[in-house]
Amino acid sequence: MSGDNFAGNIIVNLASLPDFLRTPILKKRMIEFFSKDEADKKEIINNALEAGPTIPFLNFSKLFKSWLKIIANLSEEHREGMFHAYIKESLIQPEKLIAFNLDGILEIFLELEKNEKETISNTIKKIIENLNDNERKKILIMIPNNAKNHLKI
Repeated sequence: MSGDNFAGNIIVNLASLPDFLRTPILKKRMIEFFSKDEADKKEIINNALEAGPTIPFLNFSKLFKSWLKIIANLSEEHREGMFHAYIKESLIQPEKLIAFNLDGILEIFLELEKNEKETISNTIKKIIENLNDNERKKILIMIPNNAKNHLKI
């Protein structure tokens, strides 16, 4: 991770914080994301995709679970905007997504409350359905089959 990867550095630091500190800081940063211009959003997403696999999985899992819980409680517009941004960047640079422990990420998702899982699944399905055929095929190749089954896509 480069010294200029401020978002990545923040992510690494957030991952090591206890829940009571991590969650409000992460929520504030996520809300700030929506006030950024498209170039800044793209940079933040790329930095997050770069930083994630460098974090020890135990810390990453806590951070990712907090992120999912926060995003499940955002407005549909914000949730869709966030997931859409990650999906678009993953389509451009699939190697960044592949660097993650996708089976571990699925396990974290499965730990969520039923309503949180349904909310997230519905948003992701909606985004994938609205991709063009080529993008949809590409993203479905990247998503492990067991994740597709749980997301019902």
